[in-house]
Amino acid sequence: MIENITFAHPDLLWLLLIIPLAIVWYVFAANKQQAFLQYSDLSLMASLAKNWKVIFRHCLFAFRWLAIGLLIVALARPQTSSSSQNMTIEGIDIVMALDVSGSMLARDLKPDRLEASKAVASTFIEDRPNDRIGLVIFSGETFTQVPLTTDHTILLNMFKDIKSGMIEDGTAIGDGLATAVSRIKDSRAISKVVILLTDGVNNAGSVDPMTAAEIAKVFGIRVYTIGVGSLGTAPYPVQTPFGIQLRDMKVEIDEALLQNIASQTDGRYFRATSNKKLEEIYQEIDQLERSKIEVTEFKRKHEKFLPLALLAFSLLIVEFILRQTIFKSVIG
Repeated sequence: MIENITFAHPDLLWLLLIIPLAIVWYVFAANKQQAFLQYSDLSLMASLAKNWKVIFRHCLFAFRWLAIGLLIVALARPQTSSSSQNMTIEGIDIVMALDVSGSMLARDLKPDRLEASKAVASTFIEDRPNDRIGLVIFSGETFTQVPLTTDHTILLNMFKDIKSGMIEDGTAIGDGLATAVSRIKDSRAISKVVILLTDGVNNAGSVDPMTAAEIAKVFGIRVYTIGVGSLGTAPYPVQTPFGIQLRDMKVEIDEALLQNIASQTDGRYFRATSNKKLEEIYQEIDQLERSKIEVTEFKRKHEKFLPLALLAFSLLIVEFILRQTIFKSVIG
């Protein structure tokens, strides 16, 4: 990018002040050199046309001092600089494993656990434009909703369509984690992360959660686990003959398992008991897993004095030729 002009020797620009002084001296000297003739009748003079040499003789002075001004600026060495940035983003690959079991419809978070989790996760995605992010959903079975991608528009659109009941109900934490690990294990990113969010106890699937955690550790994948749900009981919508009614259900989260998964993979376990707490958790993960950006900036100076010097010498040559030919003075 071309920036403003700078000068290597800016103090020399003070010499430009001699130019207005030279102009004042020239005008004063020219007035003193005017010829006067005493004559009783000036009618004869009125009929004489002005000689073009008289009009254009001042261009010699203009050429000379314009050339001097250009030489002064050239000696000050005007420069422009161009800069470029070689930006290397050590991206972080993240797979979000989201529980979509029926219990995620509990309304201890607003409007319910699933919608609150989707909203906070969407904000998290929007704040990380440089990272590849994927999405795995699980309940009784698991499904890759979106593979790792930097196209966050598609990812966010797919988030909107996630609903409880999309797949067989249950809570297959091990299968969900194993699927997430399989989606990120071959990544070449500096940091590989799985964010696993659930509100229940592992009661389905074919993969033991700790076995999946061991596999994650082998591939250098850090797992952050989030247990969603208030303490004690939570209002849960139940279909009755009188329509859907809210009934308090016991909140069962296998916190020991989630803590062990996080500990095994050098991650962390969080408990989200409210919308605000869930937001704070994602903000903390966002700070813990910040992309490292290495920027190398190159600057190059470009000298601009040569065109000015050539123009100045050209003006001096033109001034010299005109003075020795068309405007040659007998007196000198």
